[in-house]
Amino acid sequence: MILAGGLGTRLRPVTATVPKPMVPVAGVPYLEHQLRLLAKQDIRDVLLLTGYLGEQIEEYFGNGSSFSLRIDYSREPHPLGTGGALRHARPKLHDSFLVIYGDSYLPIEYGEAFTTLISSGAAGLVVAYDNSREDTSVKNNIDVDDEFYVSCYQKDSPDQLSYVEAGVLALRRAVVDLVPEGRPISLEQEIFPQLIASRSLIAFITTQRFYDIGTPERLEAIERLLGA
Repeated sequence: MILAGGLGTRLRPVTATVPKPMVPVAGVPYLEHQLRLLAKQDIRDVLLLTGYLGEQIEEYFGNGSSFSLRIDYSREPHPLGTGGALRHARPKLHDSFLVIYGDSYLPIEYGEAFTTLISSGAAGLVVAYDNSREDTSVKNNIDVDDEFYVSCYQKDSPDQLSYVEAGVLALRRAVVDLVPEGRPISLEQEIFPQLIASRSLIAFITTQRFYDIGTPERLEAIERLLGA
């Protein structure tokens, strides 16, 4: 599934009339690059979690057949945060599934991350970028222990952490059951700490740089990458 319901406030005024996943990058909506990467890896079933101006996404991508995909939708009735959007979509979830953030681009083999979760006893997995080269403007926000279980997740940590969350997760449906219904919930801020405390969130480390469209500067960087 792809989280595609954000407001994209840092990209205003562009996102005043289009949802963030529909912002043009290299001549097509950004979300199209994500979907084509999934299709290239033979991932066919995609659930788009839409919200703000979600009708534009649904009208453009339809059922996904023109992209060799099977696309379904879950539109949140009001902003529910990353955790709330997953909870709202629960009836459509498989027992285990991938989650991709709708503003991130990480060209890795997603199947490897998914099978790592399945072969482990963990409830969730987060793909973490080894930021030792410091080539992304995102601040390090994750640390892991010797067995690659996440030991710390904090976006504004005063401590020197080693990795950056790269916008790709693999989760079991039991994680969604931890999310209360009916109110906005941040998966990262409210659910991750529970998983870390129970030692049930593992990390999949990658040295493949990730990109995102969260700010105008980062949008320019991914335009250079995908427009080359």
